[in-house]
Amino acid sequence: MTATSVSGSCDPRFEAVRGLFEANLASGADVGASFAATIEGETVVDLWGGFADEARTRPWEADTLVNVYSTTKTMTALTALLLADRGELDFAAPVARYWPEFAANGKAQITVAQLMAHASGLSGWQETISQEDLYDWDKATGLLAAQAPFWEPGSAPGYHAMTQGFLVGEVVRRITGRSLGTVFREEIAEPLGADFHIGMGAEHDARVADLIPPPAAAPADLGALTPLLINVMTNPASDPLETRTRAWRGAEIPAANGQGNARSIAQIHMLLANGGVANGKRLLSEAGCRRALEPQVEGVDLVLGMPARYGLGFGLAPIIPLPGPNCIFWGGYGGSLAIIDMDARATYAFAMNRMGVTTIGDARGLGMATAMWSALA
Repeated sequence: MTATSVSGSCDPRFEAVRGLFEANLASGADVGASFAATIEGETVVDLWGGFADEARTRPWEADTLVNVYSTTKTMTALTALLLADRGELDFAAPVARYWPEFAANGKAQITVAQLMAHASGLSGWQETISQEDLYDWDKATGLLAAQAPFWEPGSAPGYHAMTQGFLVGEVVRRITGRSLGTVFREEIAEPLGADFHIGMGAEHDARVADLIPPPAAAPADLGALTPLLINVMTNPASDPLETRTRAWRGAEIPAANGQGNARSIAQIHMLLANGGVANGKRLLSEAGCRRALEPQVEGVDLVLGMPARYGLGFGLAPIIPLPGPNCIFWGGYGGSLAIIDMDARATYAFAMNRMGVTTIGDARGLGMATAMWSALA
């Protein structure tokens, strides 16, 4: 095969998307990647190609998986939305209703919605932790329950890059008695036949593409960064090579270690795009899906240092250009992306192994989504 060999299907209306996908592989912008889109519950684009490793010895196959970093947060949010739709979770309730220990250190009034919207003031750990501590659920959540917020909860957004999954996940665990990854698998992924994993079994390891770290940036002048961003970046430091380990893949880190591909991301989010129905199965009500659109907090993100507007677990316009007001999205460190357009009843997803330097998606996936919107217009 060649670097530009592309497999899959693409509705003729969206040949421009195939062209962009091929061009990214030909230029080296991508080594291996997948892009998928659904409209009205039908898959209209499902493309994959390139290689699953930097040495270009393993082709990217139809069932190749890859770590998608913060695109995992969309699955965590969907799991919480499912519980709320069933009446098991109240977003307006104090977290401490479900997780009494969380009330410590002035956190008694923090709501579940504030966890979902990166507004709880718990953007990172106060105590120094190691990479291995991320694999210890009780330690990671226990430290968050004990510490004080870094800022007044609800007063401003501040991206909870790694902590959000532990916070929302522990609420889910207290309600259901099951881990978030288990609830997600049993209640969402398996019913839909979707190949996405939060806490992945070793039997899937051979299918996982190696993440290729982004280009080394110039040494950061930590004095120019906010203390909150330094905390997120360094406690613990993020090493994309860690995603190749069994310890990372097997743990549940519901903000960052989801393993999937564009097809499974688009297939799962078909639920939100189509009013709670995907693959002929209704898992949520339409009202339950549209709760994700409810704005929770807006302003300059205290961690990312950019304007932000968060709903219940998703980013809202105008953080990135979106085709309409009823769109939600989020992306992952390095470039993965998920976009849901509730008006067009469409989903767009991108997953790749060559990482860019961006935090929440980048121009590769957004460029193909934009080409889709142009064709639909």
